[in-house]
Amino acid sequence: MTKEIKTLSAFYKSIDANIPTGIDKAIGHFNVFRIDEFIAGIRAQKGVMPYNRRNYYKISLINGRNHVEYADKVINIEKSALLFGTPRIPYHYVPQDDNQMGFFCIFTDTYFSSTKNGIVLDELPIYKPGGFPVFKLTGEEYEEIAAVFRKMVKELASDYAYKYDLLRNYLMELIHFGQKLQPASTLQTPHKGTDRVTSIFIELLERQFPIETLYQKLELRTASDYASRLSVHVNYLNKALKESTGKTTTEIISQRVLQEAKILLRHTNWNVSQIAWSLGFEEVAHFSNFFRKHTGFSPNAFREELDKV
Repeated sequence: MTKEIKTLSAFYKSIDANIPTGIDKAIGHFNVFRIDEFIAGIRAQKGVMPYNRRNYYKISLINGRNHVEYADKVINIEKSALLFGTPRIPYHYVPQDDNQMGFFCIFTDTYFSSTKNGIVLDELPIYKPGGFPVFKLTGEEYEEIAAVFRKMVKELASDYAYKYDLLRNYLMELIHFGQKLQPASTLQTPHKGTDRVTSIFIELLERQFPIETLYQKLELRTASDYASRLSVHVNYLNKALKESTGKTTTEIISQRVLQEAKILLRHTNWNVSQIAWSLGFEEVAHFSNFFRKHTGFSPNAFREELDKV
């Protein structure tokens, strides 16, 4: 079995807080917390924010020495950072000292889109597939974002009838701040035919993830599979992706499959054969060769190295 997806109810239990009434039936949910008040709960979990997939979004403003893992990437934070968590990707951070400050808010996509704003969270650049939305901050940037979180805390405690509409505006302010911290290339809107094909291809690729059950298997595995689904010639698809990303279709698919393979090897107790099947490899030997080619380790050796950490 894979680790369970962390629900809102499970989150509140993990911090020993009262679960809001009707949380599993509500149309949407939002809450905001101070990290210094939450750190005791983190320490109770042996200092680790659990690394798993959640069924809610999270924006964290962390101030302190931290070790952050997002999908298969790792970054060390010496001072402060802004992290955007999504249900698509598992993530966590490990405090490296007791001097932790900052804020985080949690919210569901239904809360964010419960008004007719025409915005879909997963279509925003900050949540673009393949991204790494963890940003180191200057002291000035930290204070600017902290001011938004303080307004959230104050507004949430108020009796203002329209406070949740105002809180959505604060959420958008945080999202736009994060998007401005990204490379300009991630904010561009596709305008050429090759860019549009690339955008649709990436979306089609990401729809197959995450792999969450043993009954789930990648439907599209090769460049030809994607070209057929997109109704284009495989040579045109490869040319478009090479022009837009500098990588071939096979390279992009392999990179994403490898990322998911690392996640499954690290965070499930599935055997290598089960992981191989889920990722579209008909023979476990083919998966082992693929993994060794890209990492220098066999799947089992990779797991053994993780256990040493």
